[in-house]
Amino acid sequence: MIVFWLRHFENGPCPRSKKRRPTFRRLLKTSGVKLENKLKNRQFKQQNADKKQRKDQKRMRQAMKGSTLQTPRPLETYRKRPEEEEQEEEFLESLPTDMMDEDDLQQMTTMARKASFITRDLSSCGPVHGGKKRSSDVVRSYEKVPRKIAKMQEKEVIHLLPIKDKSGVIPQSMERVFMIAVSSCAEGASSCYVGLTPEQREQLRNQKLNGKKHCIANLASAIISDPMNNMKCVKELRGMLMEADPSVAVSVRKMVMVSLMEIFKDIAPTYRIRPLTAEEKSVKVKKETKQLREFEEGLVSQYKFYLEDLEQTIKDWKQKKRKRSQAVGLQSYLSLAEVAVRCLSELLLALPHFNFHNNIVVILVPLMNDPTRKVSDMCCDAFKKLFQQDKGGVASLATVRVISGLVKSLNYNVRPEVLQTLLSLRIKEVEMKKDLEASAPKKRFMTNKEKKKNLSRMQRKWKKAEEKLEKELLEAEASESKEKKIKLHTETLNIVFLVYFRILKKAQKSILLPVVLEGLANFAHLINLEFFDDLLNVLQNLIQSGDLTNRECLHCIQTVFTILSGQGDALNIDPLNFYSQLYRILLRLHAGTPNYDIIIVLRCLDAMLTRRRKQVSLQRAMAFVKRLSVLSLHVLHNSSVGILAANRATMHSFPKCDFLLDNEIQGSGFYLPELNEPEHCNAQNTALWELHLLQRHYHPVVRRFAVHLSRGAPSEGTASLSVDLSRRYKHSPFLKEQYTFCFTHTVLWFNFLLTVSAALTASC
Repeated sequence: MIVFWLRHFENGPCPRSKKRRPTFRRLLKTSGVKLENKLKNRQFKQQNADKKQRKDQKRMRQAMKGSTLQTPRPLETYRKRPEEEEQEEEFLESLPTDMMDEDDLQQMTTMARKASFITRDLSSCGPVHGGKKRSSDVVRSYEKVPRKIAKMQEKEVIHLLPIKDKSGVIPQSMERVFMIAVSSCAEGASSCYVGLTPEQREQLRNQKLNGKKHCIANLASAIISDPMNNMKCVKELRGMLMEADPSVAVSVRKMVMVSLMEIFKDIAPTYRIRPLTAEEKSVKVKKETKQLREFEEGLVSQYKFYLEDLEQTIKDWKQKKRKRSQAVGLQSYLSLAEVAVRCLSELLLALPHFNFHNNIVVILVPLMNDPTRKVSDMCCDAFKKLFQQDKGGVASLATVRVISGLVKSLNYNVRPEVLQTLLSLRIKEVEMKKDLEASAPKKRFMTNKEKKKNLSRMQRKWKKAEEKLEKELLEAEASESKEKKIKLHTETLNIVFLVYFRILKKAQKSILLPVVLEGLANFAHLINLEFFDDLLNVLQNLIQSGDLTNRECLHCIQTVFTILSGQGDALNIDPLNFYSQLYRILLRLHAGTPNYDIIIVLRCLDAMLTRRRKQVSLQRAMAFVKRLSVLSLHVLHNSSVGILAANRATMHSFPKCDFLLDNEIQGSGFYLPELNEPEHCNAQNTALWELHLLQRHYHPVVRRFAVHLSRGAPSEGTASLSVDLSRRYKHSPFLKEQYTFCFTHTVLWFNFLLTVSAALTASC
């Protein structure tokens, strides 16, 4: 520094630099550029370092992957100098050969050719004297050493980072506690159970199952709380249907199926989502509308995928197809299929208006005929409930079409329960009117007082015209819905009758015949007039063939008289043969607990005697009253009440039947109880002596009816019935109500008898 100043004073001031001094702005700009350059350089260096690190990691992974596949190569052979070869040969020749065999000599020669075979790692493939060039081969040699150390029995080992010293690389490992090993088992679910006791396996399974339950619950809660923003959770939850852990796969899949079913029942809208057209997609809409469209599109797609998963589960069970993952055994397919069928049945009932409802029908209808009773009953019950709650008729029509196709494709070899579901169809005129009134929107109109209080004169005038118009619109809408419903019901019934008539024509000896006859009896009042003659001839031939059971004959008779009591009333047909058939069957009915035959008999009697009293002779009516009184002695008390109620209705319809209450003979001849012709059995020459026995019946209601009938069934006086017994019911509800009433009294009566017997025993 001193020298610089001395020169400065000797030579004078330094000449002024021609370069201009930078301004303050330029300095600021320059400093900013330098900072940007420094930042770019730093980022570039960091990128290079990261890239180099990734390459090293990739190289390491490749080495680890190839270590198990590559086989160790032989050690390299090195060329020796001539002098070394001569010395080695002299040394070998000087060794005593009488103490070594030729094999030992050859082995020693081979080992001598290898460089430092004692101190060198035998698994390495590189040369020993490689210097710095071959130093990286030590790491490669370690990578080729197997990482899995032979485990001790009932011990679990953790492999640690190795240690390197002068002798080479030394692997490190340690034992760990079982509970820690559970969470980090990397060789698959099956290897985690190796060497565990049954208690430990069950504990491990419960831990995994609880974790899956929490995961399912969290996802389901998120979806239900905000469906529009959490549709991705539905996809994640649906992915759990492919659970691969064999220990919890079956349970997890069942829980996911049921959870998704409840989720779709909760978030599905009350309308059918249709796909958008190209024009609608091109139109610009609001943000809320766009969000709603995306939600609907995602919901429909996820719902479709879910239904496909359920269908695939059922197919795997039917085909006994084992998956590659082998997470679920063949014995678990049935339980999974049952859960899938249950989910489809619930969706069939809960979402009849939503998309893919017909697809669910197509899946479940063939399962109604499945040999597995539980699956078949589940599907049949679901369709019965669907028919009962379907007010519009659209779902019923679609289901009946599929059932008809199934019956025809299987050549009528189906279970009777398949056709029995058709009896639950809501195709009755009375119910249609009720549905119409219930479905019609109820609009509340203002009263005159409210109009005067709240509206001006001009407003009242406009309000009156508006209400009149609204009433007309509501009536038009109701009439349209009624016409649409009648049209759907007509088409449904045509398909049902087509199935019934085909079975009557082609499979009269099939097990489906009782169900067909019951169905015809149920819908007989809706059969078209043009089929009456042919149907009556077929039913009469079936009864006369003698191949039918009592119940099947009763269904035929019920069908005939239901037709004749309705639209067939105008036909000039005398069904005397069917009266004789019913008269003959009465004494052959089952007198035990199942009283379904008695219900059919009461329905037939109502149609044959009460509704057709103008076409029935007095002789025929008295014959039926006498035989029914005989039958009341053989059946249980609930059936006796129904039969006595039918006798009471007949005596009211034919007042001259009170001849049977007198012991005097009316006309000539004797009563022939064994004759099966009601017109010629001379029933007017007998008496209802059965009522005398029924007055001593064990049941109080039967005794009350017997006393009432024995005094001529009066409507007033001491012998008249109480209000609850004298009301007129249809026979089947009446019998059901009386059965409940009689059962209660029977229980009280038997309790009284037990009390009396216990008191007598104690006194003795």
